Amino acid sequence: MYRYDEFDHDFVQARTAQFADQVERRLSGELTEEQFRPLRLMNGLYLQLHAYMLRIAVPYGTLSSKQMRMLAHVGRTYDRNYGHFTTRQNLQFNWPTLKDVPAILRDLASVEMHALQTSGNCIRNVTTDHFAGAAADEVADPRPYCEILRQWSSIHPEFSYLPRKFKIAVIASPKDRAAMQFHDIGLELKRNDAGETGFAVFVGGGLGRTPMIGHRVRDFLPEEDLLAYVEAIMRVYNLHGRRDNKYKARIKILVHETGAEEIARQIEAEFAEVRKTDLLRLPEDEIARIQAYFQPPALPEKPARSSAFEAAKADSRAFAAFAQNNVSAHKAAGYGIVTVSLKPIGGIPGDATDAQMDVVADLADRFSQSEIRVSHEQNLVLPHVALDDVPALYAELKAHGLETGNAGLVTDIIACPGLDYCALANARSINIAQDLSNRFGSAEKQAEIGELKIKISGCINACGHHHAGHIGILGVDKRGEEVYQVTLGGSGDETAAVGALVGPGFTGEEIGGAIETVVDTYLKLRERPDETFLAAVRRLGQKPFKEALYGAA
Repeated sequence: MYRYDEFDHDFVQARTAQFADQVERRLSGELTEEQFRPLRLMNGLYLQLHAYMLRIAVPYGTLSSKQMRMLAHVGRTYDRNYGHFTTRQNLQFNWPTLKDVPAILRDLASVEMHALQTSGNCIRNVTTDHFAGAAADEVADPRPYCEILRQWSSIHPEFSYLPRKFKIAVIASPKDRAAMQFHDIGLELKRNDAGETGFAVFVGGGLGRTPMIGHRVRDFLPEEDLLAYVEAIMRVYNLHGRRDNKYKARIKILVHETGAEEIARQIEAEFAEVRKTDLLRLPEDEIARIQAYFQPPALPEKPARSSAFEAAKADSRAFAAFAQNNVSAHKAAGYGIVTVSLKPIGGIPGDATDAQMDVVADLADRFSQSEIRVSHEQNLVLPHVALDDVPALYAELKAHGLETGNAGLVTDIIACPGLDYCALANARSINIAQDLSNRFGSAEKQAEIGELKIKISGCINACGHHHAGHIGILGVDKRGEEVYQVTLGGSGDETAAVGALVGPGFTGEEIGGAIETVVDTYLKLRERPDETFLAAVRRLGQKPFKEALYGAA
């Protein structure tokens, strides 16, 4: 795992002290809220419906057990004993008081954490595959490149005041587990026919008011040119991005209005200029230096087949379901990647109590080389677990209410905080997620349905990724009433697609039944038990689902 260098320590300490002074001036009345707003946003502090919200950066979703314990400490000491993991692999505290924020930031800095660039019109937290460094199907660990991008983009003077916020994702597997094509820049780590490492580059993806899938502008970019090419993209965007209308300020609008071919041409021209200086060419020794921080742990050798793991599956249907859904293939024989679901049946998606965070930290120390990951699907991951240890790990998870074996199933719902917290939201999301989780919560029902991703947003900003849901739900305000629109066929994986609106929306009382109707229609019309919901929608189209919801035209 990456460890701060001298610059990181000095930078974070200086910013923490600076913001403490700004908070003191705000509390004394020397700064008005209008004057304070840009200062707090640069430090991850939002003003929500009821209180301030502090968003903590978790670079590329990687946490140490020590850092997780600090998050538990912050939740226990300064908040209401919980935190909310987000779709950008970050953590939000929803109830800090302003006077406590400097102390929170000092505590975070003591374990190499901060809240910088988690808000504002800058390059946000670079995200990646939550199985990075452990996945059996990856070309290489993508996190060193995420770290290189983090170092390059931190307080970058040219890109600190962009037309709009900017998001980058990096993957290294044919299976996209990071919704890479829905980012402003998506990077797919790959090797060419000569065995050289490089990237396929996608530009102009995004969700929100105008969802778009990124355009491939480079099929293969040599790794040494990573920063030069990304800088070229940023310069083209910074020069031409709309600043007169925030709804048209994202790079996806620039790409759409200018044309992907022309944008690619401009990027290549700017790239040629950037490369002339060689200042941003990545030296091999620097890549190797960063990669050394991410060397895989020395895992004891294990047989590929674990008798203890197999016996536990045979002994318990609940454990067998957990093993099937929450244990994924690891690159090392005899090991698995374990997803710790933060979606208990009827629970709030992405929330973890301080006690649960402490438990996960302890389990990471015992079973996973002290490493934890945060997924964009609002779950936690223990990336290096011996299959022999999974039964004991499961027993510990069960003792603390963390054993839900629903990763990728219908109750593994993504939901934003919605109108319960967010000042931008038009409708609630949490209660809808809880209702659907209860409706589909039986083990038998989930097994019958199989893989199905429901994603819920409380407003058009799409923090719940509803456009990319197999079933997407968007809450809108209609004459003072919360109404929920339904989209079908979206996907955030390597077959990225934007869901299509089915028809008129449903009230909060109706939406649960409407989703049940959609699922029941799928179960009735699928060709075979292993045809997934997404495959069925793509085969059948929307007509049978519309007819089931609204009646035949």
